[in-house]
Amino acid sequence: MTRERIYLFDTTLRDGQQTPGVDFSVEDKIAIAGMLDAFGIDYVEGGYPGANPTDTAFFQKKRTAKSTFVAFGMTKRAGVSASNDPGLAELLQAKADAICFVAKSWDYHVRVALGCTNEENLDAIRASVEAAKAAGREPMVDCEHFFDGYKANPAYALACAKAAYASGARWVVLCDTNGGTQPGEVREIVAAVIASGITGDHLGIHAHDDTGQAVANSLAAVEAGVRQVQGTLNGIGERCGNANLVTIIPTLVLKPAFAERFETAISPEGLEGLARLSRAFDELLNRAPNAQAPYVGASAFATKAGIHASAILKEPQTYEHVPPETVGNARKVMVSDQGGKSNFIAELKRRGIAVDRADPRLDTLISLVKEREAEGYAYEGADASFELLARRTLGRVPEFFKVDSFRCMVERRFDANGQLKTISEAIVKLTVDGEEKMSVAEGHGPVNALDLALRKDLGKFQAEIEDLELVDYKVRILNGGTEAITRVLIESHDATGARWWTVGVSDNIIDASFQALLDSIVYKLVKASEVPAIVAA
Repeated sequence: MTRERIYLFDTTLRDGQQTPGVDFSVEDKIAIAGMLDAFGIDYVEGGYPGANPTDTAFFQKKRTAKSTFVAFGMTKRAGVSASNDPGLAELLQAKADAICFVAKSWDYHVRVALGCTNEENLDAIRASVEAAKAAGREPMVDCEHFFDGYKANPAYALACAKAAYASGARWVVLCDTNGGTQPGEVREIVAAVIASGITGDHLGIHAHDDTGQAVANSLAAVEAGVRQVQGTLNGIGERCGNANLVTIIPTLVLKPAFAERFETAISPEGLEGLARLSRAFDELLNRAPNAQAPYVGASAFATKAGIHASAILKEPQTYEHVPPETVGNARKVMVSDQGGKSNFIAELKRRGIAVDRADPRLDTLISLVKEREAEGYAYEGADASFELLARRTLGRVPEFFKVDSFRCMVERRFDANGQLKTISEAIVKLTVDGEEKMSVAEGHGPVNALDLALRKDLGKFQAEIEDLELVDYKVRILNGGTEAITRVLIESHDATGARWWTVGVSDNIIDASFQALLDSIVYKLVKASEVPAIVAA
């Protein structure tokens, strides 16, 4: 039986940016685009070039290798030709494979928000799609407020969708922008759109979660005939968020009602990286993952000792709707001391580290990780620190250098001009190849000073870290009070484009930062020195 293709469209880098408290830097966007690209998402929408400096800079290069890279923007303005519209020009100049235009499809918004006639709005849709197509871009149109518009004026909402389709839009996306439409209404309206002449393989769904039904509405639209699904990582977005792709994807891939009819670009092997993707994204946002998130939450497959745990030990299907390993998660049953071993073996294998299940060092590593996680470490979002811990436990990591001591001072004083200044200074004492070294540096804050001092002179290893750059620094307080335990997560990259994350935990924020800084440098040296990853059993 031939299955129909469902295309996955991620809007995290645009819709996600509208989440309260979220503000992506260019570096954040590059990292997230890389994560989505590696996972296998069909379309990655990067933002709105021309709307702000961050998005404009982001679109100076194509940021994906396999995924279709999409620029988002408005259709041309009424009263201006496509060739003279500056906003459209920005979209056409962006280094994108496709352009997604947002178009009003509710006549109320055309009148109030755009202040133009209904026909002028239709003309703007046609002209914009034609311009993108002529420029060699894949055009698509987000019909904003489509469901509310259809309920208010079906003829005009359909006219907007048909204008996009007839002009050559690859996708016409039906948007539940206010998030208030119910699944039954979605099915009915999608069916009406298809009946009007727009084929389902050119239709998409864009749902918001204002009634908690964005995932349900997206799946209802698929059942009704749409073949593109838009959403965000972990469902972030304005107000209550967008449809959560982290929930939609495994449902499409694993649930027979969808899996028997449809296929996506995500392979079973790729799906095993879903939990890691979700948690790494939360760490990048510096927020705690939702423990009860479907499929990927830490509690999604957790069961306390008792009748449920007993049943799961006999037959996991008694209380698990899918095997947890299919999405990269793990079963948590308190009565089993073997819980999680298979996941550790798989994770180590993914990193090129071979270890036998019976190797006692594996049990040591598992116990060590569990102890450290109880202390506050989070290795899901700190891949480099986990790999170093595994290498040290299962084999060895060369002692490139030894930190003998460090000291950090912060002085707040008035300068000669009477201006209040805060100065940070760090001193790091090291032993490199038997030679004692002391480095002193001033920085913009104690962590920057420590970083500069630590990397100032590593002797024969100095050349290997010249291209190392710290690109992000995040702090999370794990409990209350000024004496709280603090977790520091640092993101680093080098000239090869490689990125890695390291973690430190302490009741002293400087100590936690130093742990993460140290791991970052050691990991870079391990990779640069080509230390064998294979560990003998």
